[in-house]
Amino acid sequence: MNIRLDNMNAMVCGSSGGIGKASAIELAALGANVTLLARNEDKLKAALNELSVTPSQKHDFLVADFSNPEALKATVNKYLIDTKKNYHILVNNTGGPPAGPAIDAEEIDFLSAFSNHLICNHIMVKELLEGMKVEKYGRIINVISTSVKIPLQGLGVSNTIRGAVASWSKTLASELAQFGITVNNVLPGATSTERLDAIIQNKSNKAARPAGEITIEMQLEIPMRRFAKPEEIANAIAFLASPASSYICGINLPVDGGRTGCL
Repeated sequence: MNIRLDNMNAMVCGSSGGIGKASAIELAALGANVTLLARNEDKLKAALNELSVTPSQKHDFLVADFSNPEALKATVNKYLIDTKKNYHILVNNTGGPPAGPAIDAEEIDFLSAFSNHLICNHIMVKELLEGMKVEKYGRIINVISTSVKIPLQGLGVSNTIRGAVASWSKTLASELAQFGITVNNVLPGATSTERLDAIIQNKSNKAARPAGEITIEMQLEIPMRRFAKPEEIANAIAFLASPASSYICGINLPVDGGRTGCL
């Protein structure tokens, strides 16, 4: 089974930490040239130093913020023009919306999340698509959430927007498959990241209970009785980026320790 990514270029969004950084590390370990993209330059520089490098590999980074779609588009477009690089792999990934019931959200909360996730994902695909067509190889992997299968309690805005991204992705998969480009979604379960820490703390504050108790309760909902490591999500992303996944297109892949209660 060929999962090597030698001589391929990969752009990984939200790669200064968490699942994004873990994915960049794994793609680099498999031989890809990785471009990190996130808003914090210091964290990007630190992440860059964690990528494995062989004599044939070259990694770099772009500073861009998904809260500003037009600036994101301009930054990526200029970079592609300046470097004349074609990309084979795109990992769309960004931090989720704040927690809370849907009914408590304001209209701007939905609009902001829609922009950060669906619009920015679409910008990234549009910018990198022609290069994938030229290379006759494309892997677009969107990191979403298991909420596209079963909505998660207390994540109203996220549930709504993640569903929109999943439908967009499935539509693109049908449109782009003819060019040898696959589009798939990875659905992480509860993963040990800063976002999960924030969710636990929010639940703790609202319930006036220790965060440790909330953590235990959440883990008991998972058949494997633990949270995922970012590296475990990255392994699924790396497989979908590889030549071995060439006939997998348009799927939602839960990586959740068995938590999602549906097929």
